[in-house]
Amino acid sequence: MDQLTADYVIVGAGSAGCVLANRLSADPATTVCLIEAGPPDRSPFIRLPIGIIYMMMSRRHNWRYVTEAQRWLDGRRLFWPRGKTLGGSSASNAMVYTRGHATDYDAWAALGNRGWSYADVLPLFLRSEHHEAGASAFHGVGGPLNVSAQRSPNLLSRLFVEAAVEAGYARNDDFNGARQEGVGLYEVTQKNGERWSVARAYLHPVLARSNLTVLTGARASAVLLDGKRAVSVACTRRGNATAVAARREVILAAGAVNSPQLLMLSGIGPKEELGRHGITVRHCLPGVGRNLQDHLDVLIIHHCLLPVSSGISLATLPLQLRHVIDYLRNRTGGLTTNGAEAGGFIRGTPDAALPDLQFHFTPAHLVDHARNLRSAAATLFGHGYSLHVCKLRPLSRGHVGLRSADPAADPLIDPNYLSDPEDMATMVDGVKAARRVLAAHAFDPYRGPERQPGAQARSDREIQRFVRARGESIYHPVGTCRMGQDDMAVVDEMLRVHGLEALRVVDASVMPALVGGNTNAPTVMIAEKAADLIMGRANGCSGGTHLAANAAAQFR
Repeated sequence: MDQLTADYVIVGAGSAGCVLANRLSADPATTVCLIEAGPPDRSPFIRLPIGIIYMMMSRRHNWRYVTEAQRWLDGRRLFWPRGKTLGGSSASNAMVYTRGHATDYDAWAALGNRGWSYADVLPLFLRSEHHEAGASAFHGVGGPLNVSAQRSPNLLSRLFVEAAVEAGYARNDDFNGARQEGVGLYEVTQKNGERWSVARAYLHPVLARSNLTVLTGARASAVLLDGKRAVSVACTRRGNATAVAARREVILAAGAVNSPQLLMLSGIGPKEELGRHGITVRHCLPGVGRNLQDHLDVLIIHHCLLPVSSGISLATLPLQLRHVIDYLRNRTGGLTTNGAEAGGFIRGTPDAALPDLQFHFTPAHLVDHARNLRSAAATLFGHGYSLHVCKLRPLSRGHVGLRSADPAADPLIDPNYLSDPEDMATMVDGVKAARRVLAAHAFDPYRGPERQPGAQARSDREIQRFVRARGESIYHPVGTCRMGQDDMAVVDEMLRVHGLEALRVVDASVMPALVGGNTNAPTVMIAEKAADLIMGRANGCSGGTHLAANAAAQFR
């Protein structure tokens, strides 16, 4: 077996791994090896924003996982796309830049995770960001991750905002500012009309560093221990077994699905789970793979009476040609769409303490994730519009397990959606709220028949049947290597795996609970903080700056 050596070995070149590779290798005296199972991010469909449709279908760049049959979703097995290339899921997501609510992070800190309050983490969000609209108490400039307004949002997306205001929701031009609640157009991780993945932001600018090695097409199979110390990572690359030894630390940044899978393959996890697959227990840690959370989402879909949506038809063929020309010349036009152009954060009931529902508006009739040629064609051709709604803080909990001890086998994924009945009640409220918005006068000239759920779903019971029949993931899994101090926690506040040495987990799996929003920006923040913790810098170890504390106090 060939063996490489580095000070830090990072498994997974997704949003967290790219940040870590950049920040840790900034010290020229430190060597870093970044291991990624997928290929380099050279596909033009990654940079092209509308290329998300291709990325959903790609087996080369997408793990394309499928869940276990979901008891509370009519026994359906749900599609779970996860990025498999440099940049991870930031190479194939909808580019929406939101951070969640301030109280999400305060709740993490209240669980005993010192240094994770909103005031603590806000400076890290600012450090990571280049906000094209300029700096403020809530936004940074000069950071690697470019955040911009959309260049050419569809007419229907602007109408959605007007309709939502008409329905009684406040307009909000900045979901990451002093107030999250309200509706508006999303800001996106794009630059000059192209996707600005975390790989482009953090990794590409430093690939020439002599102290950074990036291995693509290298699938990790185990973390190897010497007693209770992580010493190397075994992986397979181009059919050959390879090991990368870590002088200082092994860092798992493979995401909420693959990080717990790799821990269990290494003999680190619940002894019952490991025993089922004949894996020797090297370190019993019962919380590995548990606490899985995700945002369950449903779509309200209407036919559009006029050819103004993103869809392709005979009437819009000249416009589609114009979009291609605009993109090639100026990086503007319909090809820059992120799909989920508008949305917002609302309360399903007036007595909700926080916004508990999120909208994503798509100026097309989205069909089955556009995950194959048939559903992609159904999404691209014809005219319609769709409104996603999801519950932001689900109470249901699932788990990630193993199907076998074979590292090449897909993990077992059981989100256990809707196992807590309160989640269904909030989803019903969400469907009603979405319908109120789409019934507003702003849509009158464009509103065709409601294709989904349709006239057969009016009562609460009928809406529940619709949610069970059509609920899907909106791609925000977290929590499977939870940060905390109790017996089911996997990592501590420093993101070190409990009971082991020289092993950390740094990705969305460490979130104790889902944030009230999209998860890419929080994952970047987690990695920024982890870099500080690893290098012993103050931002990772203590409270936020005075300015951040003042800004946090303004949040409402």
